[in-house]
Amino acid sequence: MKIAVVGATGMVGQTMIKILEERNFPVTELIPAASERSVGKEIVFKGKQVKVVSVMDAVKAKPVFAIFSAGGSTSKEWAPVFAENGIVVIDNSSTWRMYDEIPLVVPEINSHVIKKGDRIIANPNCSTTQMVMALAPLHRKYKIKRLVIATYQSVTGTGVKAVQQMMDERAGIEGPMAYPYPIDMNCFPHGGSFQEDGYTTEEQKLVDETRKILEDPSIMVTATAVRIPVVGGHSEAVNVEFEKEFDIDEVRSLIAGFPGNVVQDDPSKNEYPMPKYSHNKDQVFVGRIRRDFSREKSLNLWVVADNIRKGAATNAIQIAEYMVEKKLY
Repeated sequence: MKIAVVGATGMVGQTMIKILEERNFPVTELIPAASERSVGKEIVFKGKQVKVVSVMDAVKAKPVFAIFSAGGSTSKEWAPVFAENGIVVIDNSSTWRMYDEIPLVVPEINSHVIKKGDRIIANPNCSTTQMVMALAPLHRKYKIKRLVIATYQSVTGTGVKAVQQMMDERAGIEGPMAYPYPIDMNCFPHGGSFQEDGYTTEEQKLVDETRKILEDPSIMVTATAVRIPVVGGHSEAVNVEFEKEFDIDEVRSLIAGFPGNVVQDDPSKNEYPMPKYSHNKDQVFVGRIRRDFSREKSLNLWVVADNIRKGAATNAIQIAEYMVEKKLY
């Protein structure tokens, strides 16, 4: 069970390697791959130093899985090369997500869409993943009609450079800017890049990916993505309108009973999800569960998760675990 991690020196790549170790994935040989400037560096896996190789050398090593977190252009160029060599690619970029023939998977929700012979599997956007984890059991019971979403996204979603920008600003240091504005003591409604219609790519992903994962193109979705100066995870205010009437206690039970979800919802004790406490955890935390009295059959939720773990690295490893368990590779 050789496993390649492409983008092994990046924030998500490093976390993927850590999670492979934590979850005792049956790795016989780890092949960390990265850009030419990182070739020859060493990373630690299970207490041993492993040298980073080029992406081409990772293909030649013939791993069973190549788990990508190296950016869209690398995925576009190299995922087909791995796939043509019989290697299963699990890709964390947005490159392959909306191709009809390529599964877009959150294993707890729609692992059934993976078929033997699939060679590229797409990992959803972090904001989508945590949201659909909370929504999937509700959609099955009440059928979602419309979603209105505001995200409050961690700087870790942009990467190491953005975290460094925030820390530099807190220390009063002038350094490289990942964003067009200061992020510390600030927030801005800008995630991804702007499209012609005025929405950003982060907002568009929430529309398209939610429909694909929940297997319902009729769901109406509108979103605003906001970047905030935290590192522990993404937060989302989600307003849900259902086709059917719901019971609020049953809503709580459905969310809590879904694998991977934790309900934190006791206002009398100031208990609600926060990125400070979702950091380095794999669960999706859901709270502020309450009826929207301004509209029939509507609900408000607050959803928080570590965007680097369940939002990216953990979900990718879970896909690989499912494929190993079902012998789909």
